[in-house]
Amino acid sequence: MRAKETDDESGGTAPGGIQALDAALSVLRVLRSFDGPATLSDIAREAGMPPSKVHRYLASFIHAGLAVQKERSGRYDLGREAAELGVAAISRNNFVVRASDELEELAGVTGQAALLAVWSHNGPTVVRLERGPHLTTTSIGLGSTFPLLDSATGRVFLSYLPSPQLAVRLQNELERAASAGVSWPDLNPNPASVEALTTKIRRERIAYVDGRYIPGLIAISSAITNWQGEIEVAVTLFGTHRELLQPDSPARTALIDFASRHSIAPPAQLGKPRDARAR
Repeated sequence: MRAKETDDESGGTAPGGIQALDAALSVLRVLRSFDGPATLSDIAREAGMPPSKVHRYLASFIHAGLAVQKERSGRYDLGREAAELGVAAISRNNFVVRASDELEELAGVTGQAALLAVWSHNGPTVVRLERGPHLTTTSIGLGSTFPLLDSATGRVFLSYLPSPQLAVRLQNELERAASAGVSWPDLNPNPASVEALTTKIRRERIAYVDGRYIPGLIAISSAITNWQGEIEVAVTLFGTHRELLQPDSPARTALIDFASRHSIAPPAQLGKPRDARAR
């Protein structure tokens, strides 16, 4: 007869799972919820556990590459393995898979580097990348993230993602820009200007930047949307040629066609403002 497991032997069991593992994963979720590195005491408080217990879980996460501890501050943050797990999970999104099948062709036809990005806890995040026929040397790679206000990819999410998901990140970027005295030719750091820009992007179904986020790099981006007209994936072309910014650019036309073809919402609805963004 099989011996009954005890808490001492197994760390406790719960229906369909392991209690100790559930507790450990709750610590990992707490770590994910912070905007940046966090102290042991902060993590323990949010997890509702003693610091000594949380410390043991964090040590295991560090061994597995799921967490790191900053040398100078002693704070904890998500590790490389956590980032790779997240990218792997979101890259299996059906919208991403379908668009990925033709991303290399889009890069080849337009002569530009191309990427797909999805929304994650850290903002717009690259999950697919094609360098294109002409090498474009940048720091952009899988897992790279973009700001909302001064990147083409970020501006597309700003225009098509429901406001509640954007609120905190957008407010932080607006405050930083205002305090630094930063503005752009088509955008001032205030809600009214943001609304005007996002209305224009939804109408034209394209967002662009002209070398502001990465000096010398031109980028245009369009949204792949779901049946509710909300963004699932941003598809972005980038390179060094300013022809990308021209309204009659073949690359621009190809990008919009690509995004429309992979969207579920009817093309006639893709440029319309949505009630979900009403303020």
